[in-house]
Formats: sequence, C-alpha cells, structure tokens
Amino acid sequence: MDEKLPAAEAQATSETSLDDAILQAQGHRRELDRSFSWTGALGLAYSINNSWLGCSATMSTLLAFGGGQVAVGAVIIAAATQWIVQLGLAELCSAMPSSGGQYHFTYLLAPPALRRFLAYTIGITTIVGWWVSTASGLLFTAISVFGIAKFWHPDFHHESWQVYLCFLVVIGLSLLPILSIPQRRVDYLTKTTGVMSLLGVIIVTILVPTMARNKLHPQMITQHRGTSGWGPAPAWLMGITTGEYLYSGVGAVTHITEEIPQAGRRVPLVFNVAMMLAVVTAVPWTIIMMSSVQDMSSVQEAFVPSLEIYYQATGSKAVATLLQAYMTLLYYTCIPSQWIACSRITWAFARDNGLPFSTYFSRIHPGYNIPMRTTLLSAGFCAIYGLVYIASTTAWDSVVNTVVLLLNITYTVPQCILAVGRRSSLPNRPFSLGWWGGYAVNWFSLVWLVVSGVLMLFPTRWPPAKGNMNYGSVVIAGIFVVIILLWVVDRRKKFAGPKIDWEALNAKNAIR
Repeated sequence: MDEKLPAAEAQATSETSLDDAILQAQGHRRELDRSFSWTGALGLAYSINNSWLGCSATMSTLLAFGGGQVAVGAVIIAAATQWIVQLGLAELCSAMPSSGGQYHFTYLLAPPALRRFLAYTIGITTIVGWWVSTASGLLFTAISVFGIAKFWHPDFHHESWQVYLCFLVVIGLSLLPILSIPQRRVDYLTKTTGVMSLLGVIIVTILVPTMARNKLHPQMITQHRGTSGWGPAPAWLMGITTGEYLYSGVGAVTHITEEIPQAGRRVPLVFNVAMMLAVVTAVPWTIIMMSSVQDMSSVQEAFVPSLEIYYQATGSKAVATLLQAYMTLLYYTCIPSQWIACSRITWAFARDNGLPFSTYFSRIHPGYNIPMRTTLLSAGFCAIYGLVYIASTTAWDSVVNTVVLLLNITYTVPQCILAVGRRSSLPNRPFSLGWWGGYAVNWFSLVWLVVSGVLMLFPTRWPPAKGNMNYGSVVIAGIFVVIILLWVVDRRKKFAGPKIDWEALNAKNAIR
C-alpha cells in the first residue's frame, strides 16, 4: 500500500508535467490549477447545456412553428446536426487544448496573412456569444419566477422592468457560489448540478405520465398545429435551428481544457457523453410533455408553456408549481457554470492581448485562484444587456437564435479552414476523425452554418411586422461593426496571438 501511493503520485505528477508541456508548446504557461475531473467537466458541460430545460425555455417558439410535431422532430434533428458540429470542435480540442478555444485554433491554423484578424474576430464573437448565452439563462430564470406568480394570480400584470430587477437579483445570487466555493471544490459543484438536472428529468418523465395516464394524447406528437404563419417547410427548418439552442452549450468545456488533466483525451469524451445525455433527456421529456397536452391553444398562449402542460397533465396546481419551481432552481444552478465558461474565454483572450486593458483583465486573483476580473466583467455585460428586455421584449426574443448563430460561427470557422485543405496541418491528437471522416464533418459544419445562419435571421412570424421582427441581424451586424472598430482603432498593432512550437506539440501529443 505504501509503495503504490508514491507510484500513483509520480504518475499524476508526470501527467501534469506533460499537460503543462503541451500548453507551453502552444505559447502559454499554466496559471490555473487542473482541478476539474472529467466527470466534473461533464457536469459543467451538461449543466450549461441542460437540453430539456432549454426545450422548456424555447417551447413557445417551437410550438408556434408547428405544435408537437415540430417540437419533437426539431429536437431530434437538431441533436444530429449539432453533434456533428461538436465532433469537429472536439477534434480541435484534442489536438490543441487551450482555454482560448476557437480563436486559438483559428490563429494556429489560418494562413499567416489572415490569422490575426480572423482569430481576433472569432475571439470577440466567442466572448459575446457566451455572454449573451448567460444573459438568456438569467432571463429564463426570472421569467419562470414570474410565470409561477402569474399562474396563481392570473390578474397579476407584470412590467418588463420588474422582470429586469429579478434578472439582476439572479445575477447576484448566481455569483455567490463563485465567490464562496474554493476553486478546488468547484468540481463537486458542477457534478452536483448535473446530478440535480438528471434527477429532475427522471422525476418529470415518471410523475407526469403517471398522473396523466388516463388522458394522454400521443396524437399531439404527429399533429402540425402552427401559429407562426409560416408554411410547414420553412417552419420545420426554423424549428430545427431553434432546437439547436438545446445543444450548443456543450462547447463550454473547450474553455476549461487548461483545468482538466489529460485534456486531449478527456475533453472529446466529455463532448460525446454530454451530447448523449442531452439527447436521452430532451427527447423523452419533449415526447411526454407533448403527449400530456390537453389544450394546445392554451399551451401556445401561456406565459410559461411548461407550467401550463404540467397543470393540464396532473390536474393539480400544487404539483405543477412544484415541478416548475424545481425547474426554476435548475435554471439558477446552470448559471455558475456559465460564469466559469465566460470568465475563462475572456481571460484567455486578454492573455493574448485581445481586449482593451488586457493587462488588467489577464490577472488571476491570488486568493480565489480564478480570473475574477473577467467574471465580474461578464456579469457587468449581462446586467447592461438585460436592459434590452425593458426596451423591447421583441428584440430580446431574438436572443436564442443569436446565441446559437454566434457560437456556431465560432465552432465552424476553424473547421472551415480545415475543410479547404489544411487538415494536414493538425498536430498529432488522441481523438482523430480521420481523413474522410474529418473532411465530412468539417464540410457539413460549413454548409450547415450557411443554411442555418440564414434561417436564424428570418422573422419568427409571417407576415413580418414591427412587433414580430427578428432583430438578430441587427445584433450580429452591430457586433461585427464593433469588432472592426476595435481592430482598426486599438488592437491591430497589439493583438499578437500565441506562439506555437509545432515540433514540440506533435511530440508531446504523440506520447498521449
């Protein structure tokens, strides 16, 4: 026993040294502890993704596109499309594990003449994508709270500013775990969050059909009952792109690769297990919920559709409220994991001098041992961005598609570079898609980005009017205008990107 312990410690030390050497070959030194186990990383990826909660959050849009038929079908098809995109990202993480993720890959793979601007663009887009994603999770938490209040008091008329105040409260409460739990224990936090979500979906999938056993309507799954005004074909396609919101969060694990031992091997495993969990929780939950609908029109008009379905299925306001309250708790528990992802990508970009005041934001807090300044910067952005909800709830409704589009752009651009003939530039890696598989995944990601990107900018209702416009195009255009201005005015001469030692990286990865 005494002889085995030193041997285990020696192996762990050797693995840490190899991880550090792989990071150094990519131009960086280790600044964060490798405190995430692969199951803790899985908990983080799954808790951010939380596909069945994402389906609940986007249910009103999915139902508008075609009722239960689109809601169930889109969730299944979106899983397939997003999984393929994530496979390409997983391979890149295996080859070049870095908290910088997509901008890091872009810089290392792009032609020299384009690499700095492309990497800078992807870096800012990734940061904004995760900030907006976190803002959407914060708002869904606040809306769920108000939905419960409105359920018990139908005459209660809430104002958008009241929802925003609740939104700010959730920001403060969600930062408490980050500020109070030591970094070495955060691994347990993400595991607990993942288990709580799995427990929740198990409870719902057992309790709801049991209480609704005499009034289940499986035909609701096959009926197309859209209210969006779009024909079946475009409605289905837009439903699929909306469904991708359920799965786009898996990529968060990319930004904690410097905190995972043997990241080149374990991160692709996290990607695939997290996607599997996302599918096996979202699909059954959606099927059961749609089969439990008694009055589709009431669900489509409800402020919180999931709460209305729980009530129709169980016939009990108390049970329905309890289930929605647990979902509200789960919405809240997702957010600390999102702060982790936001802070890591923002910190990594500052480390490469990509942000104004990069020296300030690239510091690791000596007491908390995390990038505290970028955590607070992310929270500050969300607080400001939330004001959009007060200005226009219609503009805010475009957030979901904006999140998916921004993140998919960053997931796909480095794959585009590989697709046009640069796969040979990838270093050795534990997880490889191979020559044929790699090109198939990379080209699919490219083509799907073009197709889905156009669809995500369509108005959600037809004919379009001022009250139902999709402002995603305005958001995307505004982001890229800001990127160009920052580049021309400030970062063009300052952003350098990492310096890679390809020979050392290939050699170290080969040992894996």
